[in-house]
Amino acid sequence: MPLTNTPASYGSVTKTFHWLTALLILTALPLGWIANDLAHAISDPAIPTTEADIARAARLFSLHKTVGITVFFVALARILWALSQPKPGLLNADNKPEAFAAETVHWLLYGSLVLVPLSGWIDHAATEGFAPILWPFGQNLPLVPKSPQLAELMAALHWLFMLVLVVALVLHVAGTLKHHVIDGDSTLRRMLPGQSDAPTPPDQTHSAAPAAAAAIVWIAVLAGGWATGMLGAGTRADAGSAELAEVQSDWQVQDGELAITITQLGNPVTGRFADWTAAITFDDPGTPGPAGTVDVTVSIGSLTLGSVTDQAMGPDFFDAAQFPTARFQADLVKTETGYEARGPLTIRGQSVDIVLPFILDLRGDTARMAGSVDLNRLDFGIGKTLPQEDSLAFGVTVSVNLTATRSAE
Repeated sequence: MPLTNTPASYGSVTKTFHWLTALLILTALPLGWIANDLAHAISDPAIPTTEADIARAARLFSLHKTVGITVFFVALARILWALSQPKPGLLNADNKPEAFAAETVHWLLYGSLVLVPLSGWIDHAATEGFAPILWPFGQNLPLVPKSPQLAELMAALHWLFMLVLVVALVLHVAGTLKHHVIDGDSTLRRMLPGQSDAPTPPDQTHSAAPAAAAAIVWIAVLAGGWATGMLGAGTRADAGSAELAEVQSDWQVQDGELAITITQLGNPVTGRFADWTAAITFDDPGTPGPAGTVDVTVSIGSLTLGSVTDQAMGPDFFDAAQFPTARFQADLVKTETGYEARGPLTIRGQSVDIVLPFILDLRGDTARMAGSVDLNRLDFGIGKTLPQEDSLAFGVTVSVNLTATRSAE
């Protein structure tokens, strides 16, 4: 059997690409479906969740992502090979409507084989998640920032493109079976391993119309996604945030970041709160001693925590529906070596006295501070159903960086 195509038959390289792609797709699709169902079950408060369930979901997602990336590279190689080869003619080219439909479906398949894994890969790279790709080239992509908005958009596109892929696959298989069972021609046999006895296809020309039809399908799918809100909605965290009232403060925060870092299945995942307020009084003393106070209120629902954001909002964790805010009321103290914020931190109705050391760069009426503190999630009743550290470590690091200016008298 020749390696290359002829105008009448497919070569062994093309056949290998075809069946390898089919095997990978039929592996990736059920892996993704099962993992997604497990993820929904984990986030459902009515369904008991164990650490083994979380670990199983992570393994399945990792396998799904890894197979998906393999599909992407195989698809690129397959397309490049196809461009270098003569395209065997359709055996039913005389049936114009059927031939047009077949070529349109082929264009949809080629597009899906690139767009589905690529959108999933960008979603993964834009998200800090707990299910790594099992390839050695890292988890990030050049020019792709960590962005909840970008990740949500890519996740929606991944879903839409996957639906097109599934429909195109069904049509492709149905058409192949129709040729083999009803028409009794060699369409299927000439793609099987070994030498094909397919007849010479009738004379035909290939136009751009099927590619244009496939493009119209893609546009219609994207328009449908936009019309239904899949591509235009804001992030979940933005939609569920508690609104915080403005506070009176001697120092006004101009910009800043309040972040937490958890360890999920041995991998650090960093999340950030988009909405928080701080009422600050501060007067730097000349010697160690009291320096002021701070009262911080945090909207729990404004947290984005990679792929586990929804899980973090659930009753077993932050329980944002019942406890929409957290609060830190502290005294600011100058020490021999720096500064500390000392006071109760209240999360989920549980108050724990903490000490947050920080560094301060005070220049006139502008202050820049940075600090962090390590907490134990169990002290606040977070993740009580996960009493071991197999899937979620006890330690959580809270870090804050801000720039504030002194209010005018």
